[in-house]
Amino acid sequence: MSSAQELTAKEFDKFTEKGLVLVDFFAEWCMPCLMMGPVIDELADKFKGKIKFAKVNVEDNSPLSAKFSISSIPCFILFKNGKVLERFVGAMSSEDFEEKLEGFL
Repeated sequence: MSSAQELTAKEFDKFTEKGLVLVDFFAEWCMPCLMMGPVIDELADKFKGKIKFAKVNVEDNSPLSAKFSISSIPCFILFKNGKVLERFVGAMSSEDFEEKLEGFL
C-alpha cells in the first residue's frame, strides 16, 4: 500500500521539483484533515507512478504554510515540476478527488 510521505520544509523543494505532486497541508487537530488521510492514501495507491503524494503538517512547517498562503485546511496543492498547478480546499470524497486529479494526467 502506498501512502503520502510526510515532508519538512527542508525536503519540500526536492520532492516537488519533478512531475506531478499532490501535497496535503494538514494539522493533527483538524477533524476534516484526519478524515482525508485515508482518502489521500487510497489515491496514492490509485495514482502510483503518475502522481506523487506528500503531506505537510502546517504547525511544524509554518514557513511553507506562509509561502503558499495556507489559510484553510485541509488544503491540497497540485504541483507540476515545482510550480503550483491547482489548489483544492476542504474535505471531499475519494471519487470526487479522483475525478479532479484525472483531469491533470
